[in-house]
Amino acid sequence: MNAELTRWTGPEGLPRFDLIADTDIAPAFDRELAAAEAAMEAIAANPEAPTFANTVAAMEVAEEGLNRVLSIFYTLANVDSNPAREALQRDFAPRLAAYNSKTGMDPRLYARVKAVAETADTLPPEDRRITELALRGLTRSGAGLEGGARDRMAAIRARMAVLTTQFSQNVLADERDYVLPVPDDRLSGLPDWLLRSMRAAAKARGMDGQVVTLTRSLIVPFLEHAGDRALREMAFKAWAARGSGQGAGGKATDNLPLVAEILALRHERARLLGYADFAAYKLEPEMAGSADRVADLLGRVWEPARKRAAEDEARLTAMAHQDGVNGALEAWDWRLYAERLRRQDHDFDADQVKPYLTLDAMLGAMMDVAHRLFRLEFQPFDAPLWSPDARAWRITRDGRLMAIFVGDYFARPSKRSGAWCSSLQVQHKIGKGQRPIVVNVCNFTPPEEPGAPAFLSWDDARTLFHEFGHATHHILSDVTWPSISGTSVAQDFVELPSQLYEHWLEQPTVLDAHARHYRTGEPLPADLRDRLLAAGKADAGFATTEYLESALVDLAFHRGEPPADPMAAQARVLADLDAPGAIPMRHATPHFSHVFSGDSYASGYYSYMWSEVMDADAFAAFQETGDIFDPATARRLEETILSKGGSAPADQLWLAFRQRMPGVDALLRGRGLA
Repeated sequence: MNAELTRWTGPEGLPRFDLIADTDIAPAFDRELAAAEAAMEAIAANPEAPTFANTVAAMEVAEEGLNRVLSIFYTLANVDSNPAREALQRDFAPRLAAYNSKTGMDPRLYARVKAVAETADTLPPEDRRITELALRGLTRSGAGLEGGARDRMAAIRARMAVLTTQFSQNVLADERDYVLPVPDDRLSGLPDWLLRSMRAAAKARGMDGQVVTLTRSLIVPFLEHAGDRALREMAFKAWAARGSGQGAGGKATDNLPLVAEILALRHERARLLGYADFAAYKLEPEMAGSADRVADLLGRVWEPARKRAAEDEARLTAMAHQDGVNGALEAWDWRLYAERLRRQDHDFDADQVKPYLTLDAMLGAMMDVAHRLFRLEFQPFDAPLWSPDARAWRITRDGRLMAIFVGDYFARPSKRSGAWCSSLQVQHKIGKGQRPIVVNVCNFTPPEEPGAPAFLSWDDARTLFHEFGHATHHILSDVTWPSISGTSVAQDFVELPSQLYEHWLEQPTVLDAHARHYRTGEPLPADLRDRLLAAGKADAGFATTEYLESALVDLAFHRGEPPADPMAAQARVLADLDAPGAIPMRHATPHFSHVFSGDSYASGYYSYMWSEVMDADAFAAFQETGDIFDPATARRLEETILSKGGSAPADQLWLAFRQRMPGVDALLRGRGLA
């Protein structure tokens, strides 16, 4: 076996990705899966009386080698997919599901953890917490089931692993395979920076001219600027068709049968465990606690968002009619006319800002904020990573290593769409302990030529800050046990640090220092900066409505009996909401990867808004001091939330920071809806 998959020898403890071949992965997986099975069996079969040390603490380290192999493999599968890695994913998914079923439903482990939990009052707080979480995890996995119910639960878990893997691969295939060439005589309205990006995308695929792909950082600005309505319609429909059976892969990548089966299996799983439906099961351990509380939050935001969207739609429709567009405003029209309206109302042209928002400038801003808040220092270093695009930094504070950070920022045909934060290694204090290795991945449009600056949109810059906000949760983690490290928190709490960090991007002092013209070095003019910030809320009705549509459809899918026809159910939810026809869901069902590529956000897409209620209030804590970098508030944020991981329930961590629960008013003001 290639030892590099478990004993990393690269700079600063990174894996040597240049020494790892696809053919090395399966043997390493086989060995480490067998080692994990043996370790868990030894814990379950231990003849000694269960104690915290020989049961719960032992479970914390039983899968260490397997986790290291999988962290490398799934990083590669997401950032640089290929047929071999996709085949490995399909092979690993049912085997991991079988292993997780065996351990998660082992009655011997359940009995041992339960025995430790009965005396947990004598344990230190962190030990008591991971014992409670281990027991809850085993219970929710079905360890208390017997007979046929137990066998059925294992079968459901195995089948779900196959379905969610296939869903994800289908979406990736449709995104990867679609290319829309744009002829030279149909470039009306496209700014030079976008044309450069389109030509770079064509060059990356061995094509001449310029193309549109389904990378968000390319297709969204195309929809905002392209004067050719027919091309906008073609591009939008391809984007909307991902995973529907009408996308680039046709019926071979049709996710709708998978969605129906996933929903049915989730419901059956919840019923086996005694819950009314999957939403009740999923939301029980979250801050929200119940579907009713989620629906109440989303409903209170829906009406002002829908009202603003209707007002904007009337104005945009009038603009379209002046252009000779007959009939209703369509989904492929909204962004174009919204951008024109933004320019009209705020005398703001996003193209004017682009030269000031280079990736390097915004990375400098991101790191400066981390330094001013948490005294973090960044030192770049060379490392053999998976792509020349990826970069590595050593992060220290007062000379102490805090984390290794890797950023991979540019779109590639082989990379999964979207943006995310993950970890190759989490922080813990077992033995000698270890510091985290954190990875941020984005899909920004690469520069046209090597060495040329990469220009970000304002939305791209927010994404950069958002993902680094997640990274701070890992970087500042200071707990003993890996299972509660970093972002291992309630799903509707995990977005708080990421969305909170976005607020600093919008501060004039940050922009004045870092948003500088890529040629002249001149700062972003103050009047342009102010118009940029004002224009940021100009299309709040659209942004909030498209998000809420997705969140409400997700919730409806998982409440009550599962729909046999998910698309019909989606249509009913949107009709009941009187959702604007020109504002489709941000993530329509066939490509709703948050919900159907795994369980993390299933019945949980609301969590972005739940966290936004808190992030607005958390930033207000800084504003109330008169200093958005107030050291005492930053220290309290770190000590009560960012360093704590999942070592206490989310509501307790929040109250320790803010001493009260937040309301929705700050959110509405922040979105410009109040």
